[in-house]
Amino acid sequence: MKFTLNTATETELFGAKLWQALPKQGVIFLHGELGAGKTTLVRGLLTAAGHQGAVKSPTYTIVEEYTLAQQKIFHFDLYRISDPEELELIGIRDYINSDSLCFIEWAELGTDYLPTADLSIHLEYQAQARSITLSIANTKPNYLNNFCWQNHSVTL
Repeated sequence: MKFTLNTATETELFGAKLWQALPKQGVIFLHGELGAGKTTLVRGLLTAAGHQGAVKSPTYTIVEEYTLAQQKIFHFDLYRISDPEELELIGIRDYINSDSLCFIEWAELGTDYLPTADLSIHLEYQAQARSITLSIANTKPNYLNNFCWQNHSVTL
């Protein structure tokens, strides 16, 4: 399913709506060029989840951990890894196998060390706006239930 987001605020609101539909565990890949809005989307999601602090891109730290009242969320950015094997060294499997949500930017750089995404989110520049496309893994047919954006109910 494809949507258009006109502003950074809309991108954050989309993330907040997404939070309401996501299960408590999963692997979500975030695809898009630098500046496409991947971290902005996660910021909206985390705010809706109850996080009150800053949400920064994990570009230099590789992973940012957010512990909320009922949930752990990990936000990865693999842009700066030079070898996918580095993921093994940071314990990527432990993060993914935990009862948490893992958002992974630049997942294509971690080939062979990452599972198939439960949900893939593609953000692209589209004139002055962004387009966002959601794709569910075939093995998770009801992964994202009851998602509604701008009065359009979506079941993926």
